[in-house]
Amino acid sequence: MKTFELYQQWGTLDLAIEAHQLLRGETGRELPGVKEKVESFDYGKVTTITITDSTGEQLMGRQKGTYITLEVPAIRENNRPLHKEIAEVMAAKLSSLVNLTPHASVLIVGLGNWRATPDALGPQVVEHVLVTRHLHRYAPEELREGMRPVSALAPGVLGITGVETAEIVKGVVEKTQPDLVIVIDALAAANINRIGTTIQMADTGISPGSGLGQKRAALNKDYLGVPVIAIGVPTVVHAGTIARESITALVEALKENEVTASLYRNANPILIENIMGEVLAAYSGNLVVTPKEIDELIKNISLLLALGINRALHPAISEEEMALYVN
Repeated sequence: MKTFELYQQWGTLDLAIEAHQLLRGETGRELPGVKEKVESFDYGKVTTITITDSTGEQLMGRQKGTYITLEVPAIRENNRPLHKEIAEVMAAKLSSLVNLTPHASVLIVGLGNWRATPDALGPQVVEHVLVTRHLHRYAPEELREGMRPVSALAPGVLGITGVETAEIVKGVVEKTQPDLVIVIDALAAANINRIGTTIQMADTGISPGSGLGQKRAALNKDYLGVPVIAIGVPTVVHAGTIARESITALVEALKENEVTASLYRNANPILIENIMGEVLAAYSGNLVVTPKEIDELIKNISLLLALGINRALHPAISEEEMALYVN
């Protein structure tokens, strides 16, 4: 079974950049219907993947649209001045996706379970975004020039509310009529090094829980009736990924030794997958792993994302002025 198919089976290809790298690595050539642009900045790089047609959709397993990925290992550092610089890069790229008029209204939705730290990114971002819709209606004298009407919601998860997240968001959209919805969610990565270091933004919406194989109604323009921007950061990696990479590394080491070379010849991919299946059988293959410092990571990343969103939606407002309004 091909590597891409394995990851799709586990449901861990939340990141378009990972799907693109796996597919291009297996084919050895550029993918039809898919364009890639890579830019560097002081602390990392930005990769923009654009799926242009149905061929690209079929190959990549996701909708036609633009997927912008910031790869910045320094995000893990507890360095607020550095995070501010990263947030400025994020804001510039987010602005290129939203294309809003100065008075357009925005609904920010923080997806996830606030009771489970690796899944609490969305709700924590909502706590720090600049919410202004109520000021436009009830206290216009408190507004600063350049403040868009922005509302925010953390709808929780089905297991807590008993209501599908998509149903809650759709009801709020129908009532408040925003021009744009921005959803923030924790993602699953296919590479352990991406946890807490990668930000993905896409103009195609999102399917909550898809990275863990939990298919829910998609939050996208077709369902909500307005454009949807999805922002996510990997906070977990599938245990199967770690197991597979570890076994692969062991097998590669075995082939270099004359004594163990025969073991290498017998260690075919099917055998490796069977071993992994046996080890993870108790969890039906759904075991995910997160770092022990996830509390601090979620705290820092939520502040960074909120700052980037605030800068993109209210570019005329200084950081000092924003601090007066953010709870």
